[in-house]
Amino acid sequence: MAGAPKRNALPWLALSVVVVVLDQWSKAWVLSSLPEYQPIPVIEGFWNWFRTYNTGAAFSFLSDASGWQQYLFIGLAIVISAVLAYWLAKTPRGDWRTALPFALVIGGALGNVIDRLVHGHVVDFIQWHWRDHYWPAFNVADAAIVGGAIGIALFGLFQKQEKGS
Repeated sequence: MAGAPKRNALPWLALSVVVVVLDQWSKAWVLSSLPEYQPIPVIEGFWNWFRTYNTGAAFSFLSDASGWQQYLFIGLAIVISAVLAYWLAKTPRGDWRTALPFALVIGGALGNVIDRLVHGHVVDFIQWHWRDHYWPAFNVADAAIVGGAIGIALFGLFQKQEKGS
């Protein structure tokens, strides 16, 4: 008789869904409420709402390409999300240090895929700056991807140290 199925981390995909919903809701608000390319201070001297668009990837990588990059980024996001979902299926449910960052990256990647498919670009609107030094504008999906990537790196490092001691 086969044993009970292992409880995997696929339920963490609910967090991915939450990220996609928050990302798309915030972008719908931006598209209906914010003027293009005009900073609206949230915290004077540090944080603006700033509606802009990115046809590239992080830091506008390949944004000046002729359009083929959209298919590359959509394909990469789908492949990465599928690989991470597969790994979630192999991850024990209680291993939140692995599951949480994977779910964040999946949600962020899919949120930006939706933008690329619907608009042909990603909608960015969070702009941080210090005096005249501006960080590239980003969105909720980008924040989830970065947070997830940091989690993967940090938790992976800590898990290796724990196993090595």
